[in-house]
Amino acid sequence: MFKKAKKSPSALLNEAEILTIIGEDFELEGSIKSESNIRLEGKITGNVIVKKGVILGEKGNIKGNIESEMAVIYGTVNGNVKVKQLEIKQTGFINGDIKTDAISIEIGAIYNGKLEMKNLVAKELHNDFLSKSSPTIK
Repeated sequence: MFKKAKKSPSALLNEAEILTIIGEDFELEGSIKSESNIRLEGKITGNVIVKKGVILGEKGNIKGNIESEMAVIYGTVNGNVKVKQLEIKQTGFINGDIKTDAISIEIGAIYNGKLEMKNLVAKELHNDFLSKSSPTIK
């Protein structure tokens, strides 16, 4: 009857094993590709393509696109973000378009761009709600 609440991307990533950490003093020009979770605290000029999850720390800066299963943004992204689940934290800044199934934006976060969501489950729930709440005319 009751469904278990889904964990947020930040909770899932905090519990997951992170095999790659790029520190604050690290600067990289070029794309990053990884199968596992990654935490970025440095400056990346290039695309970040990660199969599982990306955590961009407060001092992290990406000039390029992000593609991943999920992402938690504490830092700055100048590029497009394409993920299934996205969290933009209070210190996060995204300047680019977002394609996602689910998004959470904390108060204070900054986002400039176009948002495209294609979550079929949410769409079905929304349509079901509208059909039940609409008065019927007889």
